This record gives sequence, C-alpha cells and structure tokens, in this order.
Amino acid sequence: MVKREVDDFTIDVGYSHVSADGLALVCDLCPRACALKDGDRGFCFVRQNQGGKMKLTTYGLSTGFCIDPIEKKPLNHFYAGHSVLSFGTAGCNLGCQFCQNWTISKSREVELLSETAMPEQIAAAAREFDCAAVAFTYNDPVIWAEYAIDTAIACHEVGVKTIAVTAGYINPGAREDFYAHIDAANVDLKAFSQHFYSRLTLSNLAPVLDTLIWLKTESKVWFEVTTLLIPEENDSDRELEAMCAWFVENLGADVPLHFSAFHPDFRLVNRPATPAATLVRARDIALKHGLKYVYVGNVDDSRRQATYCPACKKVLIGRNWYDLGGYHIKDGACKYCREPIAGVWPVKKGTWGRRRQPVNIVG
Repeated sequence: MVKREVDDFTIDVGYSHVSADGLALVCDLCPRACALKDGDRGFCFVRQNQGGKMKLTTYGLSTGFCIDPIEKKPLNHFYAGHSVLSFGTAGCNLGCQFCQNWTISKSREVELLSETAMPEQIAAAAREFDCAAVAFTYNDPVIWAEYAIDTAIACHEVGVKTIAVTAGYINPGAREDFYAHIDAANVDLKAFSQHFYSRLTLSNLAPVLDTLIWLKTESKVWFEVTTLLIPEENDSDRELEAMCAWFVENLGADVPLHFSAFHPDFRLVNRPATPAATLVRARDIALKHGLKYVYVGNVDDSRRQATYCPACKKVLIGRNWYDLGGYHIKDGACKYCREPIAGVWPVKKGTWGRRRQPVNIVG
C-alpha cells in the first residue's frame, strides 16, 4: 500500500490538469470536469484547489461505520447472507433531487459528521468483526477514490473483499485505477433518459452506460445494477422496455437487476411512494426481455426477492427482506439441475440476517 502524507485529512491527489488559460485546475476524476481556481472546491465539495495543487480533504474521515447484510447494498449474488462493514464520507458528484442519503451526500459540515479511521484500521476492524467485505457506500466512493483504493488494498492484504456502491459517474482513466481494487459493485442506473439525468441528477446518462459496458467487457468486477423507480419520472413502459433491451444487448442476461421503491425525500417530495404494482410490472418487463435475475427492493415481497434457477425455475435462495431461507447453490450451479448460476457464491450461506449494527472501530 502507498503510504500517503496526510495533513489534517488532506492529501495531494492526481486526476487534474491546468486549464488552457492557466487560471484553474480542471478535475479529471469524473465527467463533471470542475474548473477550480485557487481555494475553490468541486461540485463534490471534497476535492479542492489549494495553491495550485488538487487535494482530497476527507482522507481518513467517515460518517460512521455499520455492519450490514450484503443484500442491503444490494448484492444478491455475492457472498450471500454474509455481513459487510459499511462506511462513507460526505459529498457527492451528482445532484440527485431524490437522494435517499442526502444528510450525508449533501453535507458540507464534514468535521461535524465524521469519525476518523485510516485504511489499516478499517481492514483490521472488518477482520475482527468477521465481515466478508468492506463496502464503500452511503455516498459515492468515486469522489474519495484514493481513500477507497488505499482501504481496498489494506483489506485485500488481510483477506477481506471490497464493494463499491456507486452511480458509475467516473472518467475512464480514474475508472480503471479505481476498479482494479474492487471485487464487487452495485451501480445505480438512475433512469434511461438524458432528460431525467440532466433535470433530476444534474449529470449525464452516457458516462454511466459507458461504465456499465466497461465493467462487463473490461473488468473482473462482479456487479449488479439498481434502478429506483419514481412515479411519473422513470417508470413508463416505454422507458423500461428501452432500458431492458439495452441491458440485455450490452450487459447480457446474467447481470442481476434490482428495481427499488422510491419514497419522497430531500427535494423530490411531490411524487408519491412507488406502488408495489409498478415494481412487479418493471420486473415482468425485464424478464420478458430475457434477464435471468430480477429483484424488487424496499417492499415486502419475498416471492420477487428470491433467486430462481433460470432453467428448472426452482427457488435457489429464499429471501424475506435480508433474511435468507434455503440455499440451493453448489459449486456455482443449481443443486437440482446443475445450471450455472452467475455470481460469487460461498460454500455455505451467511447467517447475518437483517441486523444493522453500528460499530466504533477506533476505540
């Protein structure tokens, strides 16, 4: 692991270049390409031009640590039933009007929210608590890539896996560096229209699709995709049909897709909560297009949260929220008919269940 010099949680970082007029540093980490004059912070708020050098100002800072079920990320095909040590920092490079973690992702009072932990401490804590993985979550780890990378390296040194929960909004150069140290990811595909992305996330769709294709074709990262369905915004049959057709053509039928229910939050409070029927309709459309593993989330629906064998149709993993029932996958295949089941499967399912356990990892 590279030993970085940390000064009050601030480190020198790359992914930047001087603007053509020489008056600003342009951040190359994500497609937003913030041009920062001395003292300016990027849209994410955590990367800053300090005296002509790009800095990350939240290295070693966290908004807290919690042991979660891995299915909460959500990841249904990666170390099923096991626990993960979850943490995030503050800030975000998207501006989602419907953010479900807005108290963290929109926070600029990092010092008031944060606990401190260096990468080796996090890795040691994950081992101590017998977690299968450390999850970079709550806010997008892309904006604190260097902290996430160092933590991932420390985790791998002690046999702990790493998970990124992300919107996939990252430039190609940084993307390759970041995912070289990630074992699994859940990528939020917010919608399948540029209109939605520009209006409700203040970003663009194309870079997210590029990331998904790159993960499938150029990386060894296990990944799953989540779409939060918002009534009258991204839940039309037309959009869902187009998204699922693109999904199968570009990512294949084996990548799990999660449809999650929206609840009014942050700045988007003029839309109702997602009806369960909308999630069922979306799942039916995805299955019609040939996707093998489609799930619903944020609702009580054990039938549509289970994993089925795409060949013999038997239930391989029963789920009630984050509690697992039967586990009928052996050597990566259906125990009944031996059909291969895409994923990274443990010999035995984990038994963490639906617990959420906040922990203090620095004593």
